[in-house]
Amino acid sequence: MLFTDIVGSTDLAASLGDRAWRDLLAAHHAAVRRELRRFGGREVDTAGDGFFVTFGQPAQAVRAADAIAIAVTELGISVRAGLHTGEAEAAGQKIGGIAVHIASRVMSAAGPGEVLVSGTLRELVAGSGLDFSDRGVHELKGVPGEWRLWALVRDVAEADQAAIAGVRVPEPRSARPSLPLPDRPSIAVLPFTNLSGDPEQDYFADGIVEDIITGLARIKWMFVIARNSSFAYKDKAVDVKRVGRELGVRYVLEGSVRKSSNRVRIAAQLIDASFGTHIWADRYDRALDDIFAVQDDLTISVVGIIEPTLRQAEIERAKRKRPDSLDAYDLYLRALPFAFTAMPQDADKALALLERAIEFEPDYAAAHAIVAWCHEQRYLRGGLHEQTRQAALRHARKAIAAGNDDAAALATAAFVVAVVDSDFEAATAAFDRSFALSSSSALALGFSSIVRAWRGDDVTAVEHGERAIRLSPFDPLLYLPYVGLAYAHFAAGRFDEAAIAAGRASQSNPKFTMPHVLHAAALHNLGRDEEATTLLDRLRELEPQLTVGTAIRSARYVDPAKNAELGDALRRAGLPE
Repeated sequence: MLFTDIVGSTDLAASLGDRAWRDLLAAHHAAVRRELRRFGGREVDTAGDGFFVTFGQPAQAVRAADAIAIAVTELGISVRAGLHTGEAEAAGQKIGGIAVHIASRVMSAAGPGEVLVSGTLRELVAGSGLDFSDRGVHELKGVPGEWRLWALVRDVAEADQAAIAGVRVPEPRSARPSLPLPDRPSIAVLPFTNLSGDPEQDYFADGIVEDIITGLARIKWMFVIARNSSFAYKDKAVDVKRVGRELGVRYVLEGSVRKSSNRVRIAAQLIDASFGTHIWADRYDRALDDIFAVQDDLTISVVGIIEPTLRQAEIERAKRKRPDSLDAYDLYLRALPFAFTAMPQDADKALALLERAIEFEPDYAAAHAIVAWCHEQRYLRGGLHEQTRQAALRHARKAIAAGNDDAAALATAAFVVAVVDSDFEAATAAFDRSFALSSSSALALGFSSIVRAWRGDDVTAVEHGERAIRLSPFDPLLYLPYVGLAYAHFAAGRFDEAAIAAGRASQSNPKFTMPHVLHAAALHNLGRDEEATTLLDRLRELEPQLTVGTAIRSARYVDPAKNAELGDALRRAGLPE
């Protein structure tokens, strides 16, 4: 029994819009069904973006799951797959029972692009040529006991499929000694394959790879392999898992370049070399009007999307570690999802983890920055306690002092300084240092967009917000640039645009109340009072004590007239004083 679904489908659907999502879903369904026909799977049920399929032969089921995971990367998406075997109950066309439930839960434990199987199924396919990596013991929701799960090792499965299809598999290269993984996310960017048939395009492809390496190297929390080591694999058939072992990296980025007439297409995919699983894949089409501008644009796009993608992959990895084996970095990663909601009740959960991280590593700039942000959340929406404000400032200043080479830490601390101390000069200086380190940090651009809007620099606020969204359209922190756009458009009297941006911010982070505040005010100013009232009802559910006064405290417009305009709109819409 095989279950699959698209990773991040809710956020993807919201960002693409109904029509584009329907088109993508249709292409996904077609790709899945094509592979099911090839491997003899029987489609039992399809719900939204998920499939439930049965097979007569377990090895074919695993190979089908792997083929599906690979096929959909051409669409720029990832699926997770889970398999189990056992007796099931048939009722007409429906199949149910505990074994079906277990297969579904195995899928839920899988990461992006990953094929997970139960121990029972793994034993059944012994001797089939399929190889698996131990993913440890898991508790499956609604299933008694603990279950050991196994991840398919993709390079072996792909070799088997290639052999079945009559494709020649390159002989393995002589292995180099394995290197240990560093204590932070590590990545190698391999030379992109030139598919154009034109040797001159090698220069263009190599230039993009070199720029991507340089861009990633500016992100302090990443360990990036230098160009000379990565390019040792140029023009060679590579096994990604072997590359990971030989270079001592957890992640590998590979891709291709195809030029046709005056257009170029770049395809890239990010792979977890430990398991051979795909984390992210996308393609970029550009007109070659200015080859250097295109190279810069593609580099910024790829670097911008890799940062949050790797961050999320690292968070998921940290969640799988035993509590007694956590170090400062793991604790920091585990805290991020709580900090990212931007609400005080979750900030408390994040702080418990972050304080332990700082005990391990007192000068950890990134941890100090998130601690500062958590205290800012508790200060602004937790009673304006001076002790909390001072804690936010103290940690923000530590992050700025220790984060000379950490763009994200500088930007987060800059935002906190602007909020709790209204020191926009110091905040702008920290933002400028952040951008000098990395011009492709969506997080820095999102925070900057909000602060620029508060200062009255609507043009820069909109520019930074739109750049952040373009760089990282599926980032969990996507709400930050949308909030910046909402503030900027509201201040400029563009209430239609403000309502749209605020609505999208709420879709990205439903717990955060400030987008609802801006949305309700914009809707009132557009004369859409019934919709504004509905939003205020939702606001009261999220934050029962919210008033006009507490809402305005979160709006830090330097111009008091803008704060007054926002307050008047909320008051007239029905928010209590």
